[in-house]
Amino acid sequence: MMQSIQVEGREVPLDKEGFLRDLQDWTPAVAEQLARAEDIQLTEAHWEIIELLQQFYREFELSPAMRPLVKYIGQHLGADKGRSIYLMQLFPPSPAKIGSKIAGLPKPTNCL
Repeated sequence: MMQSIQVEGREVPLDKEGFLRDLQDWTPAVAEQLARAEDIQLTEAHWEIIELLQQFYREFELSPAMRPLVKYIGQHLGADKGRSIYLMQLFPPSPAKIGSKIAGLPKPTNCL
């Protein structure tokens, strides 16, 4: 069964786990809706991580697993934010998976 969300009057197709089928469909409004589905209210802190997730994807052409994500964020935002506990508060229960989903990226390969 194909799922989708309605965003700004258009239908955005999702896979069975709620990830975008087409990364080109991503917009900030789509992110807001995907976050709402996860019971997350996006704040500036979330957007900072979402932008880095997208940057990571452009750089390495894959969605980061938790460890590389923590390291990457630490390199870009400093040690206080480059910690899994910080990311868990923003994107529970699985920051790499939920963050990637909201950022419009494919599911990280090693996330269950």
